[in-house]
Amino acid sequence: MEHSLWAQIANLGFPVVVSLYLLVRMEAKLDELTKSIAALAQSIGTLGMP
Repeated sequence: MEHSLWAQIANLGFPVVVSLYLLVRMEAKLDELTKSIAALAQSIGTLGMP
């Protein structure tokens, strides 16, 4: 019984931890990408003005 419980925790816990880690990393990358796109839009906007 105890072995089965640990196996279930390992089978469920590991994927959850990995998923949360990847989501946190991806969120940081998306924030950087959003800032870069905003800066690019501002640069393009200033190029169009004489």
